[in-house]
Amino acid sequence: MNHDAPRPDPETFLAAADIEAGEPAGTERGRGRLKIFLGASPGVGKTYAMLEEASAVHRAGGDVIVALAETHGRAETAALLSQLDQIPRRLVTYRGRQISEMDLDGLLARQPRLALIDELAHSNVPGDRHPKRWQDVEEVLDAGIDVYTTLNIQHIESLNDVVARITGVRVQETVPDAILQRASEIRLIDLSAEDLIKRMREGKVYMPAEAGRALLNFFSKPNLTALRELALRTAASRVDAEMLALTRGSGRPSAQDRLMVCLEDPATAKALVRAGRRMTDRARIPWIAATVITPDIERQGPGAAGAMTDALALAERLGAEIQILRADHADVVDELLASARRRKVSRLILGRVPRTGWRARVHARFFTPLSERILEQAADLEVTILSPSGEPSPPKVKPRRSAAGWPRLSAEALAVTAVSTLIATPFDRILPVASLAVIYLVGVLSIGMRRGTAGAVLASVMSFLAYNYFFTSPYYSLRVASHESIVALLVFTVSALFTGSLAGRLKRQVEFMRVTQARTETLYDFARKIASASTTDDVLWAAAAHIAHSLECESLILMPDEGGDLRQVQGFPAIQEDLAPPIFAAALWAYQKNTPAGSGTDTLPALDWMFLPLATQGAPIGAIGVRFFDATRGRDPETRRMLSAVEDQVAVAVERIKIESDLERARLASQTEILRAALLNSVSHDLRTPLVTVIGSLSALDQGDLPPETTAALVRGALSEAERLDRYVANLLSMTRLGHGALVARRAPTDVAELIGRAQSDLAAPLAPFRVAITLPKDLPPIMVDPVLIGQSLINLMENATKYAPEGSTIRLTAQPEDKGVALMIEDEGPGIPQEQRTRVFELFHRAIQGDGQPAGTGIGLAIVKGMIEANDGKVEAIEPPSGKGAAIRLWLPVADSLEESHGA
Repeated sequence: MNHDAPRPDPETFLAAADIEAGEPAGTERGRGRLKIFLGASPGVGKTYAMLEEASAVHRAGGDVIVALAETHGRAETAALLSQLDQIPRRLVTYRGRQISEMDLDGLLARQPRLALIDELAHSNVPGDRHPKRWQDVEEVLDAGIDVYTTLNIQHIESLNDVVARITGVRVQETVPDAILQRASEIRLIDLSAEDLIKRMREGKVYMPAEAGRALLNFFSKPNLTALRELALRTAASRVDAEMLALTRGSGRPSAQDRLMVCLEDPATAKALVRAGRRMTDRARIPWIAATVITPDIERQGPGAAGAMTDALALAERLGAEIQILRADHADVVDELLASARRRKVSRLILGRVPRTGWRARVHARFFTPLSERILEQAADLEVTILSPSGEPSPPKVKPRRSAAGWPRLSAEALAVTAVSTLIATPFDRILPVASLAVIYLVGVLSIGMRRGTAGAVLASVMSFLAYNYFFTSPYYSLRVASHESIVALLVFTVSALFTGSLAGRLKRQVEFMRVTQARTETLYDFARKIASASTTDDVLWAAAAHIAHSLECESLILMPDEGGDLRQVQGFPAIQEDLAPPIFAAALWAYQKNTPAGSGTDTLPALDWMFLPLATQGAPIGAIGVRFFDATRGRDPETRRMLSAVEDQVAVAVERIKIESDLERARLASQTEILRAALLNSVSHDLRTPLVTVIGSLSALDQGDLPPETTAALVRGALSEAERLDRYVANLLSMTRLGHGALVARRAPTDVAELIGRAQSDLAAPLAPFRVAITLPKDLPPIMVDPVLIGQSLINLMENATKYAPEGSTIRLTAQPEDKGVALMIEDEGPGIPQEQRTRVFELFHRAIQGDGQPAGTGIGLAIVKGMIEANDGKVEAIEPPSGKGAAIRLWLPVADSLEESHGA
């Protein structure tokens, strides 16, 4: 076995399975299948063949419905149609006339297995959900319904130019080639030109009067023969594509080719795009439509820019990736080739721009065409140069620099020349004449930087005249006396023109950089704002304001509420009071279908609002709506790309906040689980143990006949455990009050010795095995605290010491005045608190000693102490014991005098 033999690509087996199942390679599962009955022209029998095949499916038990079929008065077609169920058409009023259209919503509600939709290239009535019927078919297929439809060859978008050359008529209703690629099957309905002409003369295609005109124009025999050949070729190319998909599974290596269509002239851009689509169809490779925006295109005005934008939009509809570059005229070739090599492009398509008249002669004389410049530098690429016939020229518009701007430009050039002359005059007798030219060159450079190449050229001419008139002999004359002066003038003129053009070019590059920088800064500023936003409302408000300011439009953001209904949540300058039903339908479509809708899209394009889905990797989370002040901006690919970038950033920011919220909820749930486990442990140990002791003592007493000493011991033990249980319940209640902020200190002047004595008395039984040493100065002032809260805190601290200190050791309590307060310290001789744990022992449920040997308890005592002390404006901390062993807790509580003084102040 040859292990080095190339292995087939696994993806090709999936493609082969699709083809064997009657589906094109890559067909989405769950989507309806599309079958197209393709013909060379009307009248070849496409509708009849579609109805005939659908009738066979119906007789076999299939669920077939006719959504729309046109009989054109043909009895045979009408007879077939009558055998099938039909959905009633809906009536639409347009320009005072009743027009019957397909009921798309009725078809989707009916949900048949197979739907018949005639005339795929038909245009719907303006105002419908989709402007074209093929878009209706797309929605039906997405709903999982199979579709049979009909199409004529002249309606395929990429063949529009070819059909126009054959017939002399440019068809306006076209269908993107992607629809044919998605078709599971294309059936060619073929009829010879002679038979079709015979059918037309018999009145089976058009009425006799219309048939006569058609035979003289579009349906002449040469046209029909050429269209038939085109249809046969299209069907053959599909078979070739399927065979190519199958043979790729043989393991032969295939280059990852990519084609780039370079768009230079707006008039021929659409033709180049269609030619590129036809080439990629045959080769089955991805393609890019690229254009370089230069000052020349910008100076041609909005007409040329609009034509280029339409060409880019057409390329996007035909499946191309759009790339817009910016450069000066001299850098166009470098920009295109650099982009092509970055994207691993192997083929280039260029157009030879047709020029006529004197401009063509001047351009051919002094400028090398773009195609020739690319040929010289693209030796590693396959270059195809076409001479496409252009679209109808866009309407002429005024250039960007109107006639009113030339007087101002001339005045500025004249002023710069006059200032240069005045500056040069004092140096006329000091410096050589040639040196004075530098002064004029500086003036030319300055106006070139301000007003571009046109200003620089105008200033160069004026400077030449002034330099010759004032500073070359004979003076005050335009005549030149010496050869040296002629050379100096020529050098000056060339230098001025060269310097001025360089200044103009630099100005344009600076303008390009400024535009790019402004766009980058805008996106960066927006990214910074939403990165610092902590709530979804902040992100959405920043997004609405940023979109409105940067794109010069009104903005709107909609998101679903708790019930799942789409609602406005933000808007700039304000939320719309009421969205009209069609506008809301577009927003709902964008949200539910994850597809743009509204102005400039394929769904409800007649609206002035455009909606984009706000989506992450999961399902859509909302929709963004924009209404441009300038309606043409919605067609601009750069604007659409910038809006998409903002939409992506907003979606990511909203998703980030959602994830943070989910993490916070998870953290709270984890803490709640810890608290629940701790409380259960508390119930099972600290509550149950005293209860067991009390119950055991009472049970023994109930039996009677016990010695008096035993009875007294049982009563004391039961009372001690009951008091312990009471303290623990008090701690739980205090913890609850602290958690809800309901703990309020009722302060009064309190004696420290009295608090310590009461705590010592309550803990008489736990303190019995220990020596208690209390050190209090005689002049200790009273403290301004809540005696109940501070008393409970001292009890918790002293009881905590009894849990950890060994029996027979000493527990010390000391107090002394300190900084308008009293410092108390409770010290034991137990294992102590590690230094790294001293700040955490006051956290709820934290235990400094872990393991099997830890005393009973849940770690809430010191947390309650901290809350009670702070409620009395005091402080508590774990410190290093003065004796160097054990643990020490230090309290600071305000004295009554200092508190009264602070309140009085």
